[in-house]
Amino acid sequence: MAAEAAGPGLVPAAAGKVKELALVLQDEARRGGYSSGDTVSGQVLVELAGPLLLRALRLEATGRAWAAWSKASVQVVSARAAGRGVLGPRREAEVRYLDVRQSLLRQPPEGEDGLFLLEAGKHEFPFSFQLPHEPLVTSFSGKYGSIQYCVKAVLERPVVPDQSVKRELQVISHVDVNSPALLIPVLRSQEKMVGCWFFTSGPVSLCAKIERKGYCNEEAIPIYAEIENCSSRLIVPKAAIFQTQTYLASGKTKTFRQMLANVRGNPIASGSTDTWNGKTLKIPPVTPSILNCCIIRVEYSLAVYIHIPGANKLMIELPLVIGTIPCTGFSSRNSSASQFSMDVSWLALTMPEHPEAPPNYADVVSQEEFSRHVPAYSQPVDCEEQLCGHMFAYIQEFRFQPPPLYSEIDPHPTRIEEMQSVSFML
Repeated sequence: MAAEAAGPGLVPAAAGKVKELALVLQDEARRGGYSSGDTVSGQVLVELAGPLLLRALRLEATGRAWAAWSKASVQVVSARAAGRGVLGPRREAEVRYLDVRQSLLRQPPEGEDGLFLLEAGKHEFPFSFQLPHEPLVTSFSGKYGSIQYCVKAVLERPVVPDQSVKRELQVISHVDVNSPALLIPVLRSQEKMVGCWFFTSGPVSLCAKIERKGYCNEEAIPIYAEIENCSSRLIVPKAAIFQTQTYLASGKTKTFRQMLANVRGNPIASGSTDTWNGKTLKIPPVTPSILNCCIIRVEYSLAVYIHIPGANKLMIELPLVIGTIPCTGFSSRNSSASQFSMDVSWLALTMPEHPEAPPNYADVVSQEEFSRHVPAYSQPVDCEEQLCGHMFAYIQEFRFQPPPLYSEIDPHPTRIEEMQSVSFML
């Protein structure tokens, strides 16, 4: 059995000549996490108190997702009641994402029975490998399973047990909040009748909205809601962020749900309404949404609900996606506010008390231009002779005719007495 490290990347001095066995990763603190296609580099450090024969020094990099739980049957429940604590059948599932093996020692010379000789002192063995280009799943540890990636260095000796040291890799599958599907607003509404049968006191209605579906850690979600209390009871609106873990094994599912953060509104009396105009709820540091694993899913939702005394609560759940790449554009709240201010900016303009009269026709068309475009026609003798002329001539004649004089008095007033309807009572 290999002796595992007591601390991260370090094995204390064991029986024999091995004083220290350590595993160091390069740029681990600066990176914050690895992604698909990244190169993992580092060194395996070995410190010996004297010469040592080794069979092998190998590096193993593994990554897997596993889910497991035990299901209690009727017999199990009765056995537990008797105090025997019998467990039901165990359901398990596993998916592998990474499997890398490397030898960190050169081939031994012939005639040495496949053994390596290391002199006393400190030795460094560098290593480097690349993560698969296929999308990896974010590291996660949950109630009934986990997704883990680790690098392990194993020191094999001829007689004594193996020694090993292990370091965990933090892998992140990036989720871009700027994708169009995560920038759309989410809106839900619901109504509930308080009471039952003939003792109903009235409905309670709730309408909630968030600006977009995708957010990142440490962001504050502005919540917009309208609550109307037509019941006879005092209600209290609340909002909370929930995480739902779903595990799949042997064709069965197991779900675990927990509240991460919540906020409370003011009580609403009977016959009153309340509005949340951007009430904020901050997202705590959580694992990003995991939607690309076939046995483990991690999903989030924003629940806006109303606590009603003596009745079931009225709840609306808005789906959330926790990403890793924050939104770079302006939020919908800022854009909508700026659009609103731009639309109503015309209200600040004051209209003049008296409208300005239009320009005089003589200032627009001079007498010379009028005489140049309109030829002189003799006055027709009678109407019959006038109708026999060309139509174009008459169109040209009225082309530059001035409009009627401007006046604030309507030359054709409408008689109000004639427009009003009259009814008779018999």
